[in-house]
Amino acid sequence: MKAIIALFCLCLSTITFAQTDISGKVVDESAEPILGANVIVVGTGTGTATDFDGNFTLRVDQSPPFTVQISSIGFESQNVEITTNNQVVNITLAEGSVLDEVVISASRTPERIFESPVTVERFDIQDIKYTASADFYDGIEQIKGVDINTSSLTFKSVNTRGFATIANERFVQLVDGMDNSSPALNFVLGNLLGMTELDVNSIELLPGASSALYGANAFNGILFMTSKNPFDHQGISAYYKRGITSQIAAGDNEFYDMGIRAAHAFSPKFAGKVNLAIMNGTDWFATNEVDAVNPGRTREHPGYDGLNVYGDEVATNIRGVGVTLANLGLIPPGAENLLPNDIVSRTGYSERDLTNYNAESVKFDAALHFRPWENDFEIIYVGKVGVGSTIYQGGQRYEIKNFFLQQHKLEVKSDNFFIRGYITDENAGDSNNMGLSGVNVNRAWKDDSTWFGEYAGAYIQATLGGANSEMAHAIARQTAETGRLIPGTPEFERVLARVKADADVNTGSKLQDQTQLYHADANYNFSHITSDFADIQVGGSYRKYRLNSSGTIFTDGDGPITYSEVGAYTQIQKKLADDRLKLTGSVRYDKSELFDGQFTPRIAVGYTAGANRNHNIRVSYQSAFRNPTTQDLFIGLDIGRAILVGSAESNLDRDVRTFPLSGGGQQATGSSTATIAGRAAYENSFSASSVTNGTPEVANINLVKPEEADVYEIGYRGKIFNFIIDASAHYSQYTNFISNENVIVPLYGTAGDGSLSLLALQNGDFKVYQTYTNADVDVKGFGGSIGVSTKIIQKINLGVNYTYAEQDFDQAGNPDFRTNFNTPMHKVKASLRYTDLFPNFGFGVNARWSDEYFWQAGFGDGIVPSYTVLDAQVNYKIPKLKTMLKIGATNLLNDEYFTAFGAPNIGAQYYASLIINNL
Repeated sequence: MKAIIALFCLCLSTITFAQTDISGKVVDESAEPILGANVIVVGTGTGTATDFDGNFTLRVDQSPPFTVQISSIGFESQNVEITTNNQVVNITLAEGSVLDEVVISASRTPERIFESPVTVERFDIQDIKYTASADFYDGIEQIKGVDINTSSLTFKSVNTRGFATIANERFVQLVDGMDNSSPALNFVLGNLLGMTELDVNSIELLPGASSALYGANAFNGILFMTSKNPFDHQGISAYYKRGITSQIAAGDNEFYDMGIRAAHAFSPKFAGKVNLAIMNGTDWFATNEVDAVNPGRTREHPGYDGLNVYGDEVATNIRGVGVTLANLGLIPPGAENLLPNDIVSRTGYSERDLTNYNAESVKFDAALHFRPWENDFEIIYVGKVGVGSTIYQGGQRYEIKNFFLQQHKLEVKSDNFFIRGYITDENAGDSNNMGLSGVNVNRAWKDDSTWFGEYAGAYIQATLGGANSEMAHAIARQTAETGRLIPGTPEFERVLARVKADADVNTGSKLQDQTQLYHADANYNFSHITSDFADIQVGGSYRKYRLNSSGTIFTDGDGPITYSEVGAYTQIQKKLADDRLKLTGSVRYDKSELFDGQFTPRIAVGYTAGANRNHNIRVSYQSAFRNPTTQDLFIGLDIGRAILVGSAESNLDRDVRTFPLSGGGQQATGSSTATIAGRAAYENSFSASSVTNGTPEVANINLVKPEEADVYEIGYRGKIFNFIIDASAHYSQYTNFISNENVIVPLYGTAGDGSLSLLALQNGDFKVYQTYTNADVDVKGFGGSIGVSTKIIQKINLGVNYTYAEQDFDQAGNPDFRTNFNTPMHKVKASLRYTDLFPNFGFGVNARWSDEYFWQAGFGDGIVPSYTVLDAQVNYKIPKLKTMLKIGATNLLNDEYFTAFGAPNIGAQYYASLIINNL
């Protein structure tokens, strides 16, 4: 027995320590080295990547013979048989078609993009490397059908197929399978706290509905970012960018962006990586001072409410103030009749007075990968931490300062399955509502009652002195402004700092948030078992929210709010007719504890035609849904122009506010104040448009429920001569479309009683509420896109694409309802990239044109003019130093434009970058 054991151990040690060394070089058909080509031992996870010169070395813990596969995006893969130790493998990869590129997102399994059952776009390593944008995330905008809505320098929101504000709750972004959304805000903060440029392996985009596989909120698009595996991409790489941003309002300001990645496989079983990226600059200034309610007004108008001016949202009917003063005996009886029936607002502060426009982002992540059997079975831990400062535009403009987000994931996976769980934890840091900052800085030096009282008294005195109305208003404002805090003075800065640090909305503007999200999901692909019949996979997910804003965003002042969602799905794919016909069927069931369950099926048919199988036609139907967001359900926030109140049944009585009444209101009710619950917005209110039109009508606001859509799509991908063509058309019909409707709540009386509630409107005793509800009419969206790309002389990549988008909604018949379509009807994009104009030198140019469109959102509605943007870069490679130099510019012509009404003008960004050993 001892002899047998000894012999077994000897054999085991021989197997364990058998090693084979391989080396070689990978080039393209022009003998140019291919950087970052994967060299993988077939059937295992063992592998490496080529360096800047195309060279590689690989040590394998097994004896020949075995096979290695050499692959790189844009090239045809090759398999090489390894028969001896120290074998040298020199490979020339033939250029492949983009139609042969493999995507995973469309079906949750690897497949050629050519055969994808739905529209899918890809942004690969080469696109990232040669993008003209200053940041790879900005380069996504060049993808067909994509809009980037810019709130600030570091906060960009991806929008596909419309129906989105900057806060795009209908779009999902997954980073290595983790939802990158803020749990409290329910939307992605761009790449502020996302992935570092050096670690991006691939980006895939599904521009349409994806609920059948990905559940709620994968409604109008989903973006997948996948990082580099440290087993396959080892070494240290780094980049450094420096440049200036140029804007008329802000001037020229320096910025820098730098990052480092380190990855190492310590053995065939264990590997790890770390990433760090730091960016700092000056944000774009938002300086649009058009009146948000009446665009023709100027600052001289008594009721002026500037778009990027804050504090002037506080307004009242000045005659009502006079009635109060008369009742208190502060002015002679009847003097109130000298006051006009005008709305007067307090004087606000410009946005630039309330923020320092510092834009920064610090991202760090680390990952440990363990392959216990040295094959595709892998155990992964990922930890991500980000801190950032930016500006977000929602119902107000928010200074997101020192915002902290962390994610921790544990995942077990192989080629056939994955099980993962992660937690997302955020802290709003020193973030604040700039609208409330303006309001409460004003109130800190003079409360509203005193200010409006002084205004009314001074107006009466000026009128008695013979002044006309315009002069009397000017004198009244000057009098009331006595003692006003002046921006830039030490006293102003002290008060502003105190307001920003105060989480009480009555006196401060701080956003206090420590919301968490817990998520788990799993998938098993039975294809290795059922492939003779069909490819079958099943999966499911669980999610739990824990809202914790201490009453500053949600109605959670008495403790955190929790709720959960579960889902399960299955998909079957079958190929027929000599593999030319591909059938896909998917169905998913999701259940939120707050709503009834939802089934979302998807059916897709694809057919590959042509003698060379160069043409693919696809048709699909997808039923999609999205649950109301955390804010749709549980928000309770006064943003000045309106009070936002979510419509979860349990939320309606938690939002309780007390308001002062005018003199007329005091006479009518016998009280100086009125206490209003959020329920009144849904059950005792007038439609805002009817009050504006002078014919108040009772609003009928239903509590929000899940939104549904039926989406039909047809597409074509193919190669005609040397041209790659990708075209698609879509039609979406939304039911229970979720949006906002503004209503007017009288502070006394019952809406529709014909007397007391109308008196409240007359006396100015009312409040504007923004409700969260569903449209009682269908909303439709339709459009299409076509992209054509080709290569000239092998090294010149040329592409152009066009997108058409339109909605079908009767806005005139539903004046209080917002669809927030917010996308141009027409947009065109073009790109030209020459990687080797002469040895090691290349350049790239991107251009895009956007049609004029109407922007509709809670912060403000207005026209976004058409614009044309030109981006360009030149690059030079230094192979011996494994380095690339790049000089580029975005908005090269510095023709300023904006993508959202109320957002800043976007100027030019000029930069130079140094990229070292980016494999």
